[in-house]
Amino acid sequence: MDSSKFLSNYKLWLGDDYFSEFHDELASISSDPAEIRERFYKELDFGTAGIRGIMGAGLNRLNVMIVRKVSTAIARFIRGKGTGAMHRGVVVGYDSRINSERFAKEAASVLAGHGITTYIHSSLSPVPLLSYSVRELNCEMGVMITASHNPKEYNGYKVYGPDGAQLSPDDSELITLKMKRIADLRKLRSFDFEELISKGEIKYCPDIIVGSYMKTVRALLPDNSPAESHTEDLKVVYTPLHGAGAAFVPEILKSIGVGTVKTVKKQMIPDGNFPTVPVPNPENSDVYKLALKEAARIDADIIIATDPDSDRTGACVKTEDGRYRLLTGNEIGEILLMRRISLNKSKNPFVVSTLVSTRIASKICKAEKVKYIDVLTGFKFIGEQIKIHEENGDGKFIFGFEESYGYLAGSYCRDKDAVASCMLICEAAAYYKSRGMTIASGLSEIYEKTGAQHEIQTSLVLSGESGAAEMKRLMSAVRLAGADILTEQRPDYYMDLLENKKFVKTASGKYRVSAEKDFPISDVLYYSYDGFWFCLRPSGTEPKIKVYFGAEGASEAEAVNNADELKKRVMARINAL
Repeated sequence: MDSSKFLSNYKLWLGDDYFSEFHDELASISSDPAEIRERFYKELDFGTAGIRGIMGAGLNRLNVMIVRKVSTAIARFIRGKGTGAMHRGVVVGYDSRINSERFAKEAASVLAGHGITTYIHSSLSPVPLLSYSVRELNCEMGVMITASHNPKEYNGYKVYGPDGAQLSPDDSELITLKMKRIADLRKLRSFDFEELISKGEIKYCPDIIVGSYMKTVRALLPDNSPAESHTEDLKVVYTPLHGAGAAFVPEILKSIGVGTVKTVKKQMIPDGNFPTVPVPNPENSDVYKLALKEAARIDADIIIATDPDSDRTGACVKTEDGRYRLLTGNEIGEILLMRRISLNKSKNPFVVSTLVSTRIASKICKAEKVKYIDVLTGFKFIGEQIKIHEENGDGKFIFGFEESYGYLAGSYCRDKDAVASCMLICEAAAYYKSRGMTIASGLSEIYEKTGAQHEIQTSLVLSGESGAAEMKRLMSAVRLAGADILTEQRPDYYMDLLENKKFVKTASGKYRVSAEKDFPISDVLYYSYDGFWFCLRPSGTEPKIKVYFGAEGASEAEAVNNADELKKRVMARINAL
């Protein structure tokens, strides 16, 4: 967008009564041309998971006008599919973030105003409940207002297809095209939520859906007594990090007979300002400060945490020396995978994980004779595999996970489920405790069979217009390096998924292009060596390039050290490009 265009858009928003709620905010940046450009140089992108951005005034910010635009595009998309799709309609959910309820009501109003059957949850809803609701209500689509674990300044608009999985790339592209055809926001109709509720054109999601969801989650575990499952002896501390999990996780833990569940009271209050944590991300150790105090007080076996929309699950477990250790997303995945396989009674089970998650998963599945499927990063690809295999009668899905703390143990929904994951990790903790072990020693037991491996990641944060350009430059520079990205060692194979190519090293040391097409086209670079691997990809939701590393070792300590050394080598090379 040229300078005259973004300035003219700024002046339009500043001067037109249609944007009056933003006038004071925009007037406050009148002497800051860089900030004006940042807010208006482009529109928020609609990707395969929807949109996500900083809240505020402008085309490159998330606000009620942008929500209205996205919702209008979705309404037109559904109307284009015919009366059947319009009748099946959309269900809307939202989390505890600032403006989440307002944005959810705006989305519901626009959809209903366009003649589409619309349901909305009457209170905070976890992502998995929204996904489950799409399936149970037989809806055409679902909308979830959330920015997951992002900082408080962010919110987002996630879109789900009729199977309850995040929207397919093809449908996302069609909605993007409809958004581009909306040239003037002022011409979009607005609708009154309360009036549509009173007329029955927006319906609150039936209460029975919540109860049904909780029963379905509980059924993931055998209906054993607390004594049989050993959960009665377990001591747990839980925090929802001011999010939607507060009304769900304690209840599900009670249903499996966990003996002691203590909550972090200050963090049980839904609050989009997240006053007790810098960022509400259960991957970060600093969110556990209050929980650790409570755990020490009661001598807890495990601390569990969920993010604001309750799709991600973090855990700190007590170790043999009585300290608490924050598990990585991969470590949680390894423990839950072993338990799901142990409890599985289905024929032809299969497991799905992602390209950047631990290779231990495939080793476990191979040893246990369970089919393992690798997919691109993003839970929509896990959901896609569930749909493909189960609809074709090709096996029974028992578990899927990604390294970013997301897990699913059944096909009742098609996104990460932190409510279920909290239940499952407590079952695992009780199982190991009954054997005189901790989850930490349970991991060591796994590595005795598979060999040790450790994974870490880092991010190159590149914000704004200049950051977007730098991301493209860096990815291009790494691509250009090819097999010589690490000058002292060449990979056994590497993949450039943007080119849909896999390069395999031959006996002569040269590379041939493999005929295999394992993954769809995506801006991903993956390098595999003897004993380690690394991968780069721009984030789909944040202004950063994510870099992942995995390394093997003769022991857990050696694997950790090897991963750290690999990170140093790779990042030094990338920073020099």
